[in-house]
Amino acid sequence: MKQFSLREIRAAVDETRALEEVADCFRAYHQGKVQSMQVGHLAFSDPPGDCHVKGAYISGSPTFAVKLATGFYRNADQGFPPSDGFIAVMSASTGVLHALLYDEGWLTNLRTAMAGAVAARAIARRGTRTLGVVGSGVQARMQGEWIARVLGVERTLVWARNPHKAEILANQLGGTRVELSAMCRQADLIVTTTPATTPLLTQALVRPGSRIVAVGADAPGKQELETALTASATLIVDSIEQCTHHGEAGWAIRAGLREVSELTQLGAILERPVEFSSDETVIADLTGLGAQDAAIAGHVWSRLSTAATR
Repeated sequence: MKQFSLREIRAAVDETRALEEVADCFRAYHQGKVQSMQVGHLAFSDPPGDCHVKGAYISGSPTFAVKLATGFYRNADQGFPPSDGFIAVMSASTGVLHALLYDEGWLTNLRTAMAGAVAARAIARRGTRTLGVVGSGVQARMQGEWIARVLGVERTLVWARNPHKAEILANQLGGTRVELSAMCRQADLIVTTTPATTPLLTQALVRPGSRIVAVGADAPGKQELETALTASATLIVDSIEQCTHHGEAGWAIRAGLREVSELTQLGAILERPVEFSSDETVIADLTGLGAQDAAIAGHVWSRLSTAATR
């Protein structure tokens, strides 16, 4: 078994290939070609944080992966990074542990940002030029960077509950800090990246025809979008099972306002792209799949092991 550091992992990633491998994992998941572990989750309130354990095998892959990742949202105040974790990569034919990727949570953040970019590409209107980013943390920055890159946006607007942090992120992204109402009026696509448990985007704020990539609700109790908003929108989900349980879509379903049969998996529209109408509000609800971890870890292990044999 080999252990690789974050420096080695970052150097091994081919971002263009990895993005398409993440997209492929959504297709495989929709086609029933993924075995996934039950998601493990620990929630902490004082200070607030999460620990996620996910594992998956994508049919035909030489490896499978089990990931542990943490996120503690006040770590920066104590001088600690907000994320940590590792991914174990194992042989799908022998079960032997090939490598421990001590990525410090970076691969989880990367595959999440790539998933947001994949979803944004799938639901965005033609001619999307203005991106709205809700949040000010690591994922807000990475989503802003990746979606802007994939869609070729010309302007980025940032809002967060802490105006100072929003201003810092806006400067990092070359964008502008705005009020949430102004973002909802101006943005062609909005990505939400917070651990909120009280909705931030409401039906009254969001104009008809908006496109939203919702990333924050990755555990029970989290909610960034008002239930009335999800109840009235077209819902694209990474996993029907997970989003029904703890995604944004689940709030509308549990309220009896939507049916599970109305959810469309992201993999389905990646297989057969859909042209949504201009006045159709479309939400991509992303809870994070173990298949994403298996895809990104397999990508890294393949490149690291190939480099080692040269």
